[in-house]
Amino acid sequence: MTSGIDDDLWSAIGDPMRRRMVDLLLASGGGTATSLSDQLPVTRQAVAKHLGVLDRVGLVHVTPAGREMRYQVDDEQLARAVAQLSSVGATWDARLRRIKLIAEAVQRSKEK
Repeated sequence: MTSGIDDDLWSAIGDPMRRRMVDLLLASGGGTATSLSDQLPVTRQAVAKHLGVLDRVGLVHVTPAGREMRYQVDDEQLARAVAQLSSVGATWDARLRRIKLIAEAVQRSKEK
């Protein structure tokens, strides 16, 4: 695969529920497990587990907020994830261009 890819980060954000949580945190500027669970079809406990995964890979920061913890997206880690995705996309674009050239060459040889 492409060098510089953080597999743990991509594994963490590979889950659709965690991506949705990141979207919600970005839209609201942060939130707690309770506030997120009010907007999602999962329990507060499930949200807390997902947030723990995001915290372990550094995608969110946690600060105490009364009896709960408040989560905010780490802008630098998010930018790193975006850069990695861009790199992976560029690599696959190059691969697909090469595949297209090969397929066109095969097609031309069949037409002769």
